[in-house]
Amino acid sequence: RWQKVLYERQPFPDNYVDQRFLEELRKNVHARRYRYGAGVFQSGAVVQQLCSVCIFVVTWWYMDAGMLSPQWLFGAALASSLLGYVLFDAVDGGAGRRESGRTRWADLKSTLVFGAFTYGFSPVLKTLTESISTDTIYAMSALMLLGHLIFFDYGANAAIVSSTLSLNMAIFASVCLASRLPRSLHAFVMVTFAMQIFALWPMLQKKLKAQTPRCYVGVTVLFALAALVGLGTVSSVGAVLFTSLLLAISCLCPYWLIRLQLLKDNIHGPWDEAEIKEDLSRFLM
Repeated sequence: RWQKVLYERQPFPDNYVDQRFLEELRKNVHARRYRYGAGVFQSGAVVQQLCSVCIFVVTWWYMDAGMLSPQWLFGAALASSLLGYVLFDAVDGGAGRRESGRTRWADLKSTLVFGAFTYGFSPVLKTLTESISTDTIYAMSALMLLGHLIFFDYGANAAIVSSTLSLNMAIFASVCLASRLPRSLHAFVMVTFAMQIFALWPMLQKKLKAQTPRCYVGVTVLFALAALVGLGTVSSVGAVLFTSLLLAISCLCPYWLIRLQLLKDNIHGPWDEAEIKEDLSRFLM
């Protein structure tokens, strides 16, 4: 009788297998079964990031058109930052702060240093791209914002995810767009606003998602409505297209994912590579 061993001589060729070989066949061993509600909930991260980019671009357009003063934007951003700072600690009762060991005084010093540094270099930011054409600036900004969306950390464990690269590309795009604003104060407020919406806001939304899922869903809906209303004042066609994009991501894509899961057919069996699950560290002593 044939045995699946290599240490005994058997009257069978090396590539021989009997009818019992496929008895160990398993299908979709590690396949995950998704629920539609969970898929819609997880798509909120993508929706929020798209809305962040939309709100940033619309805000820049209003400032470039002279319809939004930098003083008003700075005041609104400062008030929302203070509210978000209080909410960040209130969500988990300050547990995250105690674990990190970071004090409020350290946060205040970092904020003051960043504000002073950005304000001092705002004239440089304003004149940084004077020798570059405006069309090139717009193309570079669009490319950087697209890269920001691609490399952003949506919670997936993938090699393409890079939070640092994503943030750097967003700040680079904000610097490029800020250099086309009329005054240095506009550039300072625009870069500051970019840091708030691309660096601080994702930290708050991740904590809301982990601690208070219902609040996270409500914030996502309100954020999407704010982005649609702002975009609608600039372009009604753009608002319709953006609404279609958000609905496709949050409603259609989870449905397609669940339907495609039914077609998954991964096979596992004795032909798979051997996995050593035993702890072999004792042999290295």
